[in-house]
Amino acid sequence: MTTLHHEHPVHDHVHGPACGHPEVPHGDHVDYAHDGHLHRRHTDHYDECEPAGHVAHQGHDHQHGDGCGHDSVLHGDHVDYVHDGHRHAAHDGHWDDH
Repeated sequence: MTTLHHEHPVHDHVHGPACGHPEVPHGDHVDYAHDGHLHRRHTDHYDECEPAGHVAHQGHDHQHGDGCGHDSVLHGDHVDYVHDGHRHAAHDGHWDDH
């Protein structure tokens, strides 16, 4: 799964451990949830950090929801749950890796 490279054009805010936005581990970097999407630092700007394609998380029996113990992150029109270093989103009766 590749990640699309879309620069976030106007982003004056500097993300970091104390910026107030949720940190989301994502492979070899950390994304920051902000305004319903995720940003990652890329040289001198921030990119939208969105996966390309649809990847179902196989063998995921745990059901996410309020009180499940995992951080929730608003992502567009749905909620993702941070789990095992990536985000899970409900999709057609299964969980996707985001």
